[in-house]
Amino acid sequence: MILVDSSVWIDYFRGISSRQADTLDELLASEIVATGDLILTEVLQGFRHARDFKRAKSLMTSLLIVDVAGSDVAVKAAENFRTLRAIGIAVRKTIDTIIATRCIESGYSLLYSDRDFNPFVTHLGLRAA
Repeated sequence: MILVDSSVWIDYFRGISSRQADTLDELLASEIVATGDLILTEVLQGFRHARDFKRAKSLMTSLLIVDVAGSDVAVKAAENFRTLRAIGIAVRKTIDTIIATRCIESGYSLLYSDRDFNPFVTHLGLRAA
């Protein structure tokens, strides 16, 4: 399964052509694409106009929505954060640590364009889509 990060959804809804947004467009027609509850919040809170909000909400809630956190993932995310910090990598956003950890623990691939996920791929086994 492929979980799509907010960084990709934002480009997709803004109509920004990027490798990741184009991949998302292709995946929506052919693959099981999922989003996370926290990702859903991040994306939907950014819409200013009700029409755009409703369109995005309709599309995103039609997908599988994964509960991203939970106590087990929260503890493992803290461990992953500490592991990266111990090797000199500063993760800027806690939510990215949680999303990456959920993907690692559940065996999901992550489609992202946010460079903050790269250390999770390099050092912790996150699979990039």
